[in-house]
Amino acid sequence: MNKPSAPKPAVQLPPSGERGRTTIAVGVVEKVAGMAARDVEGIHALGSGSRGFGAVRDRVPGSRPNVGRGVKAEVGERQAALDIDLVVEYGVPIAEVAAVVRKNVINSVERITGLQVVEVNIAVNDVHLPDEQDDDESTESRVL
Repeated sequence: MNKPSAPKPAVQLPPSGERGRTTIAVGVVEKVAGMAARDVEGIHALGSGSRGFGAVRDRVPGSRPNVGRGVKAEVGERQAALDIDLVVEYGVPIAEVAAVVRKNVINSVERITGLQVVEVNIAVNDVHLPDEQDDDESTESRVL
């Protein structure tokens, strides 16, 4: 009769660092954080508002909007820290919106990059009023 064979031991894989390194660029973290912050209701824009050089650059034909604008990241091997500048819509409770942005940014950055987010500092730099026109909202066409 055949003796039952002993179970084979599981293959022990070396820790991931021994098989290669993965680095995540600062710009990647900034884009992920920027998209996550923009997803929150009550956020008008990131940065110091649409008034400035960044808004002009975004309007240049052929350029793409900078989704990382208004976000600064510091990225290490396993951790990230973020500073985010916001423009909120008038009437929203700023402290509550900031808390939702912080939570959304932490969840998105950790889920997508695998980095641990150690802090998210938020600065609300402006409030967008309902009757305020953005610099990028032109009332008349510039071309025929």
